[in-house]
Amino acid sequence: MKKILTYLYEHKKLNRVEAREILVNISRNAYNEAQVASFITVYLMRAISEHELQGFVDALLDLCIPVDLDGLPTIDLCGTGGDGKNTFNISTLSSFVVAGAGYKVTKHGNYGVSSKCGSSDLLETLGYKFTNDVDVLRRQLDKSNICFLHAPMFHPAMKSVAPIRKQLGVKTFFNMLGPLVNPARPKYQMAGVFNLELARLYAYLFQQQPDKRFSVIHAMDGYDEISLTGSFKMKTQNSDVVLQPGDLGLKTLKPDEIYGGDTKEDAAAIFNQVLNGVATPAQMEVVYANAGIAIHTADPSLNLVDAVQKARESISNGQALSSFKNLLEATA
Repeated sequence: MKKILTYLYEHKKLNRVEAREILVNISRNAYNEAQVASFITVYLMRAISEHELQGFVDALLDLCIPVDLDGLPTIDLCGTGGDGKNTFNISTLSSFVVAGAGYKVTKHGNYGVSSKCGSSDLLETLGYKFTNDVDVLRRQLDKSNICFLHAPMFHPAMKSVAPIRKQLGVKTFFNMLGPLVNPARPKYQMAGVFNLELARLYAYLFQQQPDKRFSVIHAMDGYDEISLTGSFKMKTQNSDVVLQPGDLGLKTLKPDEIYGGDTKEDAAAIFNQVLNGVATPAQMEVVYANAGIAIHTADPSLNLVDAVQKARESISNGQALSSFKNLLEATA
């Protein structure tokens, strides 16, 4: 590792094979904690390259516990985190809205590192029990249109890194990897990222998968999701546009209207209020926006406004809430 660190400190970059090999060695505890922390911090000081990111993705997908769904097309809604905005769990809520609208969702998530409540924290608080039993996951998908893939259960190779990430307490390149290493390898994906350079990298990596249909999202004021607090960039396999809340038929919001609270219990309360249709108008609309873009990604025959309306109906007709309840029942 000393040679690797010296190489990187000279502002040189790894190729795809080298990046993969290093991450595999990290997973095998080939380096000590100080060396791993030093390696991680390199990417806090400079941008990650396409080849480095692809190599890290290769390593995690090669080492993960795969989820074979017999070719069933699913969608994942997953953000990188690391935007420092502390919104409520918009992508997790949107996942249940998409499931309630009739689409199969394989949601990949983890505990919060740079946020107070990640998707795993939230679902655990709400009573969900993590599993990597593929038969159970298939049953959940069949009954509720959604299953949840708690990242540490599918990426055991990263167990040694978790304490280091927690101690650092800031976004690292592992935040960049989360949406790219879903072990179910979903055909459709809506991925939120925390800056424009990462949006470009994501679009490049997704475009290397010919059958992938995707939307990469970055709010121009820094959110890794559609915040409705201003314009947002959306990259797909054949477009690159900047949209306004009005393009979705929705209003512009203030940042404090989508704040996530200070505890996991706050996050759980907002979750229940949204699925029951009794949250604030701002909380409801930001979920409609993100779920709508995901629905449009899976079903581009729907325009953006109609996709948002379909998301709205998933909550108003109780299907999103039923999807959540059915998931808990299918877990028992």
